[in-house]
Amino acid sequence: MKYKTRFLLFFVTMIVFNLAASFAHPVTPTVIQDLHLHDYMFGVALAAMMLTNFLMSPFWGKINVYISSRVSMLVCCFGYGTAQLLFAYATTEMGIIVARMIAGLFTGGIFVSFLTYTVNVAKPEDQGKYLTYSATIQSVGGAFGYMFGGFLGEISVRLAFLAQAACLMAAAVAFYFICEPDGKGSLKEVSKTQLIKEANPFQAFLDSRKFMCVSFALLFAVNILINFGNTGFDQAFNYYLKDVLGLTSAYNGIIKAGVGFISLVANMTLCIWIINKTKIKRSLTVLVAACALSAVGTALPLPIIAFIIFGVIVYAGYSVSVPVLQFMIAEKASPEQKNLVMGFYNASKSLGSIIGSLTAGFIYSVHVKLPFVCTFAAYAVGIIAAFAYMTYKEKK
Repeated sequence: MKYKTRFLLFFVTMIVFNLAASFAHPVTPTVIQDLHLHDYMFGVALAAMMLTNFLMSPFWGKINVYISSRVSMLVCCFGYGTAQLLFAYATTEMGIIVARMIAGLFTGGIFVSFLTYTVNVAKPEDQGKYLTYSATIQSVGGAFGYMFGGFLGEISVRLAFLAQAACLMAAAVAFYFICEPDGKGSLKEVSKTQLIKEANPFQAFLDSRKFMCVSFALLFAVNILINFGNTGFDQAFNYYLKDVLGLTSAYNGIIKAGVGFISLVANMTLCIWIINKTKIKRSLTVLVAACALSAVGTALPLPIIAFIIFGVIVYAGYSVSVPVLQFMIAEKASPEQKNLVMGFYNASKSLGSIIGSLTAGFIYSVHVKLPFVCTFAAYAVGIIAAFAYMTYKEKK
């Protein structure tokens, strides 16, 4: 199979995966309310998944050196699909938390493998472009997945989960046969002691000292903060639409589809222009600032339409900042450390998401607007970290 054809099919399958990955999101508030669970469960459920995602991401980044990214995608997509079936039939808070934690074990491997496969196989001149495509597909595909999931939820909440599991498992097989092997070794060459060490997630975090420096620390700080802000905002926004505004899952999906369309246009134009034509450090700071200012609008007692417009801007700003930041981190990593760096990138992303979802879930119970205030605060601190990186002069 030709190089470009293989990557085209890889991205098409990635679209299917990211659409399916969001099928359950618009119906989750309905599940929580139908089962009469606590309001904070919308944050706790996602945080449970992100916790295991966070712990396992560096492990997947390291193990992909031995087993190839396509094998990880096969195993992890099947695992994720199975976890969503458990979620579909869970009836208690603990059942949902366990299902979400199992999902997190595998989602970390999927997203890390997307990154490691791209940086390992793409030609140097295509790497920035393909990383942008990957990040765009994740944000835009996820947004349109909300729409499909929302409409499926109008028919049956459980149908959204069943369709999701089927698509995830189909994507698993497609990834395996489309992608070429990119592993640089073999598990047979690794001793059991070394394998146990590789499987220790905390050891993988300790190994980050091999590449960590001030500039990397600032970039990862920005990554944590924008994902803290966006995840908390996303979870609160979805629940707010159902709980306060009384909108069904279909309306949630339509709004997210609008976000997806705007994000697609922005990423295919603004994002590529930022990477190729601007001082990227300065542009990152401006993007984070735009998200912070828009978050203020969602926290104010404005009409519904204004609330939604400001929310869409927050989503769009985040969707552009992700590929920009991803490109900056991948470009800075040395070739022999790219897998480790991208695994840590996904882990820091998950860390921000854990804190953001938990915070939003619990403070929503205090006041429904508090999560949006918290989003502004996270992005405001993110501005400081981005500005510090912009002005930091690295020693040669």
